[in-house]
Amino acid sequence: MKIILSRKGFDSENGETQSPILPDGTLLSLPIPDEKGNNAYSSLSCKELEMNYYEIIHSLNPSTTITENDMCHLDPDLRKDVRKRKSGWKPAFGQADTALSHLRNMGVAEGDLFLFFGLFKETEMYQGKLQYKKGAKEKHVIYGYMQVGSIIKRKDDAPEWLKDHPHIGDKKERKDENNAIFLPTDNLSFMPNVNGCGLLNYRKDRILTKEGMTKSKWDLPDFFKEVEISYHPHPWKDNYFQSAAKGQEFVFEATPKILEWVKQIIK
Repeated sequence: MKIILSRKGFDSENGETQSPILPDGTLLSLPIPDEKGNNAYSSLSCKELEMNYYEIIHSLNPSTTITENDMCHLDPDLRKDVRKRKSGWKPAFGQADTALSHLRNMGVAEGDLFLFFGLFKETEMYQGKLQYKKGAKEKHVIYGYMQVGSIIKRKDDAPEWLKDHPHIGDKKERKDENNAIFLPTDNLSFMPNVNGCGLLNYRKDRILTKEGMTKSKWDLPDFFKEVEISYHPHPWKDNYFQSAAKGQEFVFEATPKILEWVKQIIK
């Protein structure tokens, strides 16, 4: 089995701010802006706050250049209740172009596991307004997972409920050979009582960033020193793992120790 650490959501270049860790511990990954997307920020709902995504973004960053009618790239699409769904809906994750070529070159296939992470910051409610906690630091956190059950490689093979996924239904002209959508297994092969795809809340062992350090300096267990991770030829420094500044998908083999680490994260 291969594990893929997959970077998604808002960051300093895409979205101008951090995705929020909500007061109840929900990790709400905000999808990046995409003028050719098919979902406006104001059309996506967060049931935990009874706010739409635009309202959340504006509350956290009043000077944002994002407007309520701006479109976004809702992918990976993991939250069922974020919008109205067609019958048969499942979580889905699309990838294309260079990032997809990297996954293919690394041999990613059915049975492999995506761990989705992003840039987050803790928030609080103050006088009825969502805001970042004073003094809170931005950090990379794992917020979801998906074990690959099938891969759709042609748009014509997509079921009806998937037709509005951004890798099929947006305004981009995507060629089948440079595009794919990953769908989950029903249950995890290594944890049969757990769904094959899910969202995770905020917990210390899901934080990648080492405490007291900048976001890209990670606190991975020492046994990762024996593991080759794509885009990371020489990542280890004196007391941290230096994650790559560029790249979306970081692929490595699931050794027994790493699989136990993954199980603890998902539990």
